[in-house]
Amino acid sequence: MELPNLPNQFQRLSAPLVNRRRFLQTAGMTAAAAPLVVGVLIPRPARADDRFSSTEGAEGTAQSKDTVAEIATAALIAEDLATTFYYNGLVGPVIQDPNLAGPGGTATMITSAGNAGNVNYLQAALSEEIAHANLLRSLLKIPKAASDPEQTFYFPAGTFDKLDPFLDLLDALENAFIGAYLNAVQEFATMAAVAKEQQSRQVWDEESYTPETLEYLALVSASIMGIESEHRVLGRVIANKNPANNRNYETTDGITAVYNGKTSAVAALTPFLTPSTGPGYSLATALDKHTTVSIHVGGVPPAA
Repeated sequence: MELPNLPNQFQRLSAPLVNRRRFLQTAGMTAAAAPLVVGVLIPRPARADDRFSSTEGAEGTAQSKDTVAEIATAALIAEDLATTFYYNGLVGPVIQDPNLAGPGGTATMITSAGNAGNVNYLQAALSEEIAHANLLRSLLKIPKAASDPEQTFYFPAGTFDKLDPFLDLLDALENAFIGAYLNAVQEFATMAAVAKEQQSRQVWDEESYTPETLEYLALVSASIMGIESEHRVLGRVIANKNPANNRNYETTDGITAVYNGKTSAVAALTPFLTPSTGPGYSLATALDKHTTVSIHVGGVPPAA
């Protein structure tokens, strides 16, 4: 399907991405790291004081600093992280757990002692995360995955060896993804409201985002968040945690903005960009070989 036309500066300013040090500093982190491209700044529909009153405090201030491109960049990094996570779960020793492929089994050869349905959940999740990343990449005008901001992700030692640590991290990651997308919905909706007000006051800049585009981005964020919620619940199914659907409402998991601030999604995911966390795993390998372990999943982004 055709994606909505974004302002020209979205493509123009998505090219000169900043390095990882700035990414960490923007998130309120202080760790030093080797230079890697990560995010971009582009014009926002409104300034912080226009969008939030002082009574909304630090949360509103952090959200008001997030730009459209920053939100999309953070989401792309999260989806690439998830892609790398699910791929290595499907090819690592953990796949031989009886709740997955069973002793001696693989993602494509489930033993009689395994659980094919549980393996299918992970295989579908891998395909879904790749689809999400493809959409975000197209919005950011990134031509190929090899140009994505992060190419290596770091996980605690033993993550892919046994089921408990793997599922514990799955739950933690999916909760963070859910929180990030819930914040993205709120931020895009706020931007859309401000854009409508600017149009009505005839102070509209033709290079700004239209309310319709911002509303569409909120819709896309909500549709992705729903899938991440499925992943959280299906992880609990694999873990035999009952009820797996244990919430009336999903939560932000303490995340108060997508890109900026000490309690942003970026801050939550930064450890997975840091070698001190544990062994590194390649996004390129996951993407090159995902068809050997994933299964096809249908569906397209919401209509614009």
